[in-house]
Amino acid sequence: MANWNEQGLLHMRAGEHEEALRCFSKAVQEQPEDPAGYINIGTVLAAAGEEEKALDCFRQALALDERAAAAYYGIGTVHYKREQFAQAKDMFERALQLGLNDADTHFMLGMSLLRLEMPRLALPYLQRAAELNETDAEALFQLGLCLAHLEYVEEAKRYFEKTIALQPGHADAYYNLGVIYAYQDDWEAARDWFAAALDAKPDHLLAGYGKKLMEKRLAP
Repeated sequence: MANWNEQGLLHMRAGEHEEALRCFSKAVQEQPEDPAGYINIGTVLAAAGEEEKALDCFRQALALDERAAAAYYGIGTVHYKREQFAQAKDMFERALQLGLNDADTHFMLGMSLLRLEMPRLALPYLQRAAELNETDAEALFQLGLCLAHLEYVEEAKRYFEKTIALQPGHADAYYNLGVIYAYQDDWEAARDWFAAALDAKPDHLLAGYGKKLMEKRLAP
């Protein structure tokens, strides 16, 4: 028997959403009691912006198996996209409790807590996400932001530098390094980091303002 879920996942990773949906639909037809097909269809629909249909699929999966962790994760991503961060947090927590202990789940739970202005609670989840996927530049950057919010400045600096090492065009990482050096009264270094942010993203308004401010401070 063809493994339609596996074939669908291959199409999904290749960005071939229609083919992915066709395979996942066949998986559901052949194994209607298996929640995986519904979860996979929901994931594709959510990525395509069909959020209500996606939620229906995730709920169908949970009707079949109330411990289907990936369905809670899927519902959480829809809530997060809708800026319903408290509901998103609850769903990601449930997914973790049920064993979905991957980098994405930790990251999304951490981000939900950050959006709820709870950086101290977000910190361990963002740290775990960065540990589980050391090459995820965005996870490293968000961990840096969280550390900066909590005034762990030297640690934040380290993660912004790691972000740039992985993604040299990450303008916001350059900008935040500029902020840190300005905070430490190292105006020359701050100016250079703001300039680097502008090189990466010429319309970065905050970096432009920061660079002008540092140039005024450095003027004789």
